[in-house]
Amino acid sequence: MIKDMITYRTDVRQTDPDFVREIVSSSGFFNKKEIGIAVELVDERLVKGIESGYYFIFAEIENQTLAYSCFGPIPATQYSYDLYWIAVDKRMRNQGIGKRLMKKTEEIIKKMGGRRIYIETSGRDLYIPTRKFYLSCLYREDVVMEDFYAPGDAKYIYVKVL
Repeated sequence: MIKDMITYRTDVRQTDPDFVREIVSSSGFFNKKEIGIAVELVDERLVKGIESGYYFIFAEIENQTLAYSCFGPIPATQYSYDLYWIAVDKRMRNQGIGKRLMKKTEEIIKKMGGRRIYIETSGRDLYIPTRKFYLSCLYREDVVMEDFYAPGDAKYIYVKVL
């Protein structure tokens, strides 16, 4: 089974911005600006290291990056973390890779002292599968902020207590 062949790494490499761009672009969910933001976070980690506040997990098979997550502690909080990104290459979806990556992310956050994870996403219909994914990973829909991103596009915030 493919998910049994996956390895995970947390070190960030010079080639990772390209992998992140490819994975996020393949999703069909994000515009150029959003894709640029995803890549910026990797670049910032490469420049500043851990002081950037951004942590990554890359899921790979034979050194081919299939998925990644980006997370970090929320400034001025004691135990709260944001999950900024979790994305699986479109060709590899529906194989359990995202759920395994989420579990691995949660384990690392817990080891880092995190007790709560927050995730935000769009309320557009395009994101219904994303919202269902978070619920299937036992996140609770905590807040819906109407018209946050644009008229008719709410911001959904999910939370999980570890």
